[in-house]
Amino acid sequence: MNPKAIRLAESLRTELLDNILPFWITRTQDEKNGGFYGQVTFDGTRVPDAPKGAVLNTRILWTFSAAYRVFKRPEYLEMATRARDYVLDRFIDRDYGGIYWSLDHEGHPLDTKKQSYAIGFAIYGLSEYHRATGDERSLRAAIELFRSLEEHVHDPVNGGYFEAFGRDWSPIEDMRLSEKDENLSKTMNTHLHIIEPYTNLYCVWHDPLLGQRLRELLSIFAETIVDPETGHLGLFFDDAWNLQSNTVSFGHDIEASWLLHETALVLGDHDTLQRIEPLAKKIAQAAAEGLRPDGSMIYEFDRTTGRYDHDRHWWVQAETVVGYFNLYHHFGDETALERAVEAWQYIDAHFSLRPAGEWLWSIHGDGLVNTEGDRAGFWKCPYHNSRMCLELIGRTGIPVGGK
Repeated sequence: MNPKAIRLAESLRTELLDNILPFWITRTQDEKNGGFYGQVTFDGTRVPDAPKGAVLNTRILWTFSAAYRVFKRPEYLEMATRARDYVLDRFIDRDYGGIYWSLDHEGHPLDTKKQSYAIGFAIYGLSEYHRATGDERSLRAAIELFRSLEEHVHDPVNGGYFEAFGRDWSPIEDMRLSEKDENLSKTMNTHLHIIEPYTNLYCVWHDPLLGQRLRELLSIFAETIVDPETGHLGLFFDDAWNLQSNTVSFGHDIEASWLLHETALVLGDHDTLQRIEPLAKKIAQAAAEGLRPDGSMIYEFDRTTGRYDHDRHWWVQAETVVGYFNLYHHFGDETALERAVEAWQYIDAHFSLRPAGEWLWSIHGDGLVNTEGDRAGFWKCPYHNSRMCLELIGRTGIPVGGK
């Protein structure tokens, strides 16, 4: 393997062990009300009465479960178990199934809607805890959530999954994942983050229906979500998968390129790989339109107005490293390795808040730091950057016992 790849992975191991994970251990545990604080502001201030989001808590669960699986450090298991217990005891809806979107700071249900995206991340975190520890309770809970999605959310007519429902799985008017999203019934983002946990669950539970759904999701991406001309992902769709948006998300492009490839690899059949591998390359090449000379990846492009959003977001930079390293790792693309290295150099210089300070949320297009962005919060979680580190550690095989 190229020595640059080894050095990159070694740098990311140090970043993970000395900066990212220590921040979450030391700054986010809510000793009064249990679980984790719902918000830590830009300047590091904890907000004790902030709501506790499902996405944050399930991503903490995934992150520390995966870290424990790799490093076997007891402090990572302690964090993962804390997150598992909080998710199972507080977020699971024992009356209707699924999980709540948010809790108040004391752990009582706040927003009880069923957002498919959040349920997917609960499956991701719980299945990873099982992978790391063999815990059967977590596996059972992940399977039950999978069955809830299949019973209430899967579209038997057009395929895929609807965005959101009320607590009792009744229709709701506002299905948006966030305020900036379009209010439509199907989105690329949710499907990307359903195929991701379904793939992780399939690693430990080879259920025939689960395998069928993974193949269905790959087909939806290949035939509908990915633009065959440009290689970019469509973002918002109606029930029948008619595209309803004209925006390019460079970060989702590069993230999808390696996540779809991962699913094909886990399924393990030749025909699926033959179909998806060229697609993964095409999507990654399309994403490169968002790369800038300093190694960073910008946020979005509106094809209707011709306007670029030049902000650099933390998660986009992390996925850029993994996505291009994936092309190097599996296809020997040395140019892609250079892109991964340059992306990390940009992160190292501009985003990392060592020691033990995590990362910035974003840097504006004019180069100024976004001081409104949380250090930890409803959407600012440890999963993208921790996964970046763990992916490269695993792919290069560097030792995990030292720094």
